[in-house]
Amino acid sequence: MSEKSKKTKKIGLTTRIFISLILGALVGVIMHYFVPSGYIKDTVLVNGVFYVVGNGFLRLMQMLVVPLVFCSLVCGSAAIGDTKTLGKVGVKTLAFYLLTTALAVTVALSLANVINPGIGLNMEDIMAADNAAVTTEVSFADTLLNIIPKNPIQGLAEGNMLQIILFALIIGIILAKLGEKTAVVANFFSQFNEIMMEMTMMVMSLAPFGVFCLIAKTFSGIGFDAFIPLLKYMCGVLLALAVQCFVVYMVMLKLFTGLSPIRFIKKFFPVMAFAFSTATSNATIPLSIDTLAEKMGVSRRISSFTIPLGATINMDGTAIMQGVAVVFASQAFGIPLGIREYIMVIATATLASIGTAGVPSVGLITLSMVFNSVGLPIEGITLIMGIDRILDMARTAVNITGDAVCTTVVASQNKELDRDVFMND
Repeated sequence: MSEKSKKTKKIGLTTRIFISLILGALVGVIMHYFVPSGYIKDTVLVNGVFYVVGNGFLRLMQMLVVPLVFCSLVCGSAAIGDTKTLGKVGVKTLAFYLLTTALAVTVALSLANVINPGIGLNMEDIMAADNAAVTTEVSFADTLLNIIPKNPIQGLAEGNMLQIILFALIIGIILAKLGEKTAVVANFFSQFNEIMMEMTMMVMSLAPFGVFCLIAKTFSGIGFDAFIPLLKYMCGVLLALAVQCFVVYMVMLKLFTGLSPIRFIKKFFPVMAFAFSTATSNATIPLSIDTLAEKMGVSRRISSFTIPLGATINMDGTAIMQGVAVVFASQAFGIPLGIREYIMVIATATLASIGTAGVPSVGLITLSMVFNSVGLPIEGITLIMGIDRILDMARTAVNITGDAVCTTVVASQNKELDRDVFMND
């Protein structure tokens, strides 16, 4: 009964966020076209209630970013460090997941620059200008060097995400290497990570109020102008997800195993449908392992390691959302991004996937980290927050398909794949 009530609560939050998005847009449009400017509208509502509540929610999200990402990455990399005991299997699996995530962000950035989802949405005069970071030209060599923190505490304080990621990864790997010697420290990070996850849930419970106020404030200034860009954003994410699932994954499957992609999709499609309906990677773990063993001929010895690991660190769908969102926000706010910024987005989103936990909406928290890394205002997240929940199901289906392809490739290379089982219908 308690588990059912939790699920109901989770669905309730998703529904409330979406309803808040719709109501906020309606209220904003009505105020834009039918309510004349005056003290009540401009001072009390738009720049008063909407501004304070909306930006208060944004500050709560910003408050979470550094401690959540740092602790998640330490715990995630510590768990990955244990994969050394599995030798080549662990190395190949980790390399495959990181490669597909990097490809996912690249696909998303490329398609988004073709679709141009943020063109036509002028946010420069709507949001406070002081929220946009001032960017200065830095050489590519210095960009690489700046990933290494001179003072990691200063990097944490300033929110320098690439430095935080590197420092957290190193700590996690060392904790895994030392094992029992550092059990107390490892336990501290694990427990503090649980605290941050709970805090994330508390903050996200306020999302309906924050989304309503931020969307109402935005639409009160731009009216209907935001609808077409939001539709283009949704199409961009869905198209990138389709390319990742049916092109990138299938090409890699054919290239590394020689197996038929069509046969693979046909056999694995029920798992993809289940993941789409549940929108959770963790729930599909048993079904994925059974399907890979009984229909694909993949050894359970391999899949019992690669599938749970993938559910933790393989977040290609989230990375795609982040890539499209970066282009959407840069165009909407009139902040041009160059090759250096795109490389930083790819690196940040790829490394952050290691610490992206299976908590609802945590992808939006790490998205704010990606935005910060290239100087984009995090207000852009509020525009996509409601519709992002709709896209979550498609992202989950892509994530678990990537896990299965990786598992099949690793099993094939380690002679743990029965091809006769795969060829049988």
